[in-house]
Amino acid sequence: MPSQNYIMNWVTVVTRFLGVRLDRENHSTVCPSLPGFLAVAAAEFQPSMASASTSEATCSSFFLRHEFAIRRLHSLTGIVPLGAYMVVHLTTNASLINSTETFQTAVYWIHSLGSLLPIVEWGFIFSPLLFHAIIGVWIAKTGSSNTDRYKLAGNRRYVWQRITGIIAFVYLMFHILHLHGWVHLTPWVELGQKLGFAQFRAYNAASTLAIAMDGYFWPAFYLVGMLSCVYHLANGLWTSGITWGLWISKPAQERATKVCVAFDLVLAVIGTTAWYAAVAADPVVAKAEEDRMYKANLETGMVPESLQKRTQPDAVLGSGTDDVELVPAPGS
Repeated sequence: MPSQNYIMNWVTVVTRFLGVRLDRENHSTVCPSLPGFLAVAAAEFQPSMASASTSEATCSSFFLRHEFAIRRLHSLTGIVPLGAYMVVHLTTNASLINSTETFQTAVYWIHSLGSLLPIVEWGFIFSPLLFHAIIGVWIAKTGSSNTDRYKLAGNRRYVWQRITGIIAFVYLMFHILHLHGWVHLTPWVELGQKLGFAQFRAYNAASTLAIAMDGYFWPAFYLVGMLSCVYHLANGLWTSGITWGLWISKPAQERATKVCVAFDLVLAVIGTTAWYAAVAADPVVAKAEEDRMYKANLETGMVPESLQKRTQPDAVLGSGTDDVELVPAPGS
């Protein structure tokens, strides 16, 4: 039928763009870009399978048909924007080791985006993170380890990449909940504060971060999570070079290994510096400096009044204004 031929032509164009070829004769999918066993598995899928298993097979077949594109998008999002953001984020936090003023100035600059900040966060951080995590779970679930038979460094890195990926995802979800409460809805934030979450205030950055890192659990949790993220990024940078065909030969891979190890060590030092600065900061001293900076920036118009971004009660704004809803900080 003409309509069926039109649909098949359209599907063929799209699937070829994704690195997949659709066979018109038997309606099977051939994936020349996939490893042999995956190509065979994809080609063996038939629409005439029993209805009880159609749903599961279709889902599996979708990933197999589009694995070429999905794996490259997964690799790309791990480097840009997620990897780039992590380098900037750790470097910004490490600036606290210099002074509260340096760190608070950086946070002021980030929040100067105003209403664009949520768009930037969801468009370039949270959405890519969810995509990268979901596909990463699928890759880890469908992959298999052979370290019990082959004690090779590459095999061990394969296992640790998946272990640190799971740790990193759990860490990031709780990191966002612990400091920001996931979403900036007043009832949700108030509930989170009662449970010890949503503790960060952007205009009291150093002091609220230091308070949030009080005790033993959270510092240990953050250190393990941060180092897992660093390893996952550095090793992922190495594997992405193979995914994108940047270093295929053995000499090229050896050079890439040296570069990625050096990157791993440097970023681990930066991340550990950021962690130590948060753990060692004195919240009382930091808050005094933050209040001074906030008052000065209010007078010059550099920052707006914001009760939500300040620890309450606010020594600078007093009781606040009627048109801004107060979100009390923990212990206020």
